[in-house]
Amino acid sequence: MARRRRAPKREISPDYKYHSELVSEFINNLMKEGKKSVAEKIFYQALDDITERSGKEGIDIFNKAINNVKPMVEVRPRRVGGATYQVPVEVRSGRKVSLAIKWIIQAVKNRGEYTTRERLCNELIAASRKEGQAYKKKEDTHRMAEANKAFAHFGW
Repeated sequence: MARRRRAPKREISPDYKYHSELVSEFINNLMKEGKKSVAEKIFYQALDDITERSGKEGIDIFNKAINNVKPMVEVRPRRVGGATYQVPVEVRSGRKVSLAIKWIIQAVKNRGEYTTRERLCNELIAASRKEGQAYKKKEDTHRMAEANKAFAHFGW
């Protein structure tokens, strides 16, 4: 933990196509080795593929997928006496979004399709339908918090 002061939150400029900070944050997390234009190309082509397949706007499917994967509660380890308990706590709004983005990108990496564009397209469609690996991760997190709610009184 930092002992001085909290680091200021950095401003994220919205993306040029949809003017959305959420899209910009997703692209930044998708990016590897500083290659932002490659990440943008993959993301925008995946949204175009989603629009072709589903007949709905790709950005709407993306927003729905992010909202479906956002966790409400998570467990944090808390040491009491000699034992460590998994204490369920509510997730802050900024962390909800960042966890959802990380889980979707992790699910994309674990999928079996040939290109990242196909993987991203299929995972976003699955998450918008409340299925897929990222949604399963959210459900597992909620299930663990539910199982450990007896330790909620150890919260901060």
